Amino acid sequence: MNEEKNYSAAKSSPLGAGRHSLYFIGIGGIGMSAIARYFNTQGVKVSGYDKTATVLTKQLEAEGINIHYEENLSLIPKEVDLVVYTPAVPANHAELQFYQNNGYKVVKRSDVLKIITESSFNICVAGTHGKTTVSTMIAHILRHTSFGCNAFLGGISANYQTNFWSDKKNVCVIEADEYDRSFLKLSPDVAVITAMDPDHLDIYGTAEEFENAFIDFSKKVKKSGILITKFGLSRSEEFTADKQLTYSLNDTNADAYAGKIKVENGSYVFDVTVNDWSLKDVTLHMGGLHNIENIVAAICVAKQLGIDDQKIKSAVADFKGVRRRFEYVVKNAEHVLIDDYAHHPEELRALIGGVRSLFEQDVVMVFQPHLFSRTKDQAEGFAEVLDLCDEVVLLPIYPARELPMEGVSSEMILEKMTIANKKVLSKDAVKNWIKKSKPKLLVMAGAGDIDLLIQEVKVLLESQ
Repeated sequence: MNEEKNYSAAKSSPLGAGRHSLYFIGIGGIGMSAIARYFNTQGVKVSGYDKTATVLTKQLEAEGINIHYEENLSLIPKEVDLVVYTPAVPANHAELQFYQNNGYKVVKRSDVLKIITESSFNICVAGTHGKTTVSTMIAHILRHTSFGCNAFLGGISANYQTNFWSDKKNVCVIEADEYDRSFLKLSPDVAVITAMDPDHLDIYGTAEEFENAFIDFSKKVKKSGILITKFGLSRSEEFTADKQLTYSLNDTNADAYAGKIKVENGSYVFDVTVNDWSLKDVTLHMGGLHNIENIVAAICVAKQLGIDDQKIKSAVADFKGVRRRFEYVVKNAEHVLIDDYAHHPEELRALIGGVRSLFEQDVVMVFQPHLFSRTKDQAEGFAEVLDLCDEVVLLPIYPARELPMEGVSSEMILEKMTIANKKVLSKDAVKNWIKKSKPKLLVMAGAGDIDLLIQEVKVLLESQ
């Protein structure tokens, strides 16, 4: 890969001289907050709006960022150099329209990320699922080994309790988001593609168009760079990067894979082979066989950067995971509660498989579908995967940016499921059900606001 001098190139202000005030509409989003934190550390005046106060927005406020939670033109800054918004914000949002109609420079989050990373060495991780975990793993390895990086993550690192950190090294680890084709604005030196299972069909229309975007992303890899992809991806023959590497959980046809996998004290121990190189007895304390595959991808990146073998092993052993990615909320002799962000059928399949690989108890799942459009498009897939559990409780659909669709509800999934123990319950009803049933092994999954239930469920499980 590139020589050390390129990693350490001098950084100039990404917004040029004179820009000193930024306003974020939707600042509480995981991607938006990372960029807001970046500029806040650069001494830029940062403020923003979000519709709901969360743990994350409260953290931003504690870091000195002014945030309001009311769509109110009297509360917004009028002297601002740049306004950043997320595509999740409705087009008729009053604050967004004010700035757009009054001559302000207004850009999407992806445009700002493009500006920030134009002159850096970029490690960009894309994929329908797995990208948050892999990007966090890579960033952690680089930080733990003192290689150094700036990290823009789509989840909260359990090691550092943040989705952003900075470093003097001019290297960026970026979660490359396929939504709205945002990742096509990036310029990777190292690109990772974890999965291409169709999603966001409200944006792309067809599975083929969705896959086309990933093909286009692969073409963004710099001439001197490398493309690292999960082995067996659909249309992988269309990837054109000069240097390519494939990885897998345990398929020896891939360039990189894990072997001799065993479970020791609730953790995984395994070997990693990458072509003619191997790393013995790697220990990962994060649950889920899919996370062994994810760490194989991260180790491939670390080796491309020339990081020492023992430093890599030490970093992996110290990795504590990502908030809401196979996160143990309760883990004792009486109960296990796992919280996960899974919101696509294949993510749920990996999650359930990971749980089954570690535990022998019945798997009880509480799942909150995310988006009416995704539920409509993937109802059969959700039903098929949820049937792999022993008992399933569905919450009503979390709408996020969407309006309700006629005939689309959680019952649409329920009706297609074949297991006997299944039901749809409200949040309050779920709490009452858990209080009475006290399941031994409970998994809660979804990308909506199901996480707001977690602490209450924890108390219910731990109470006598």
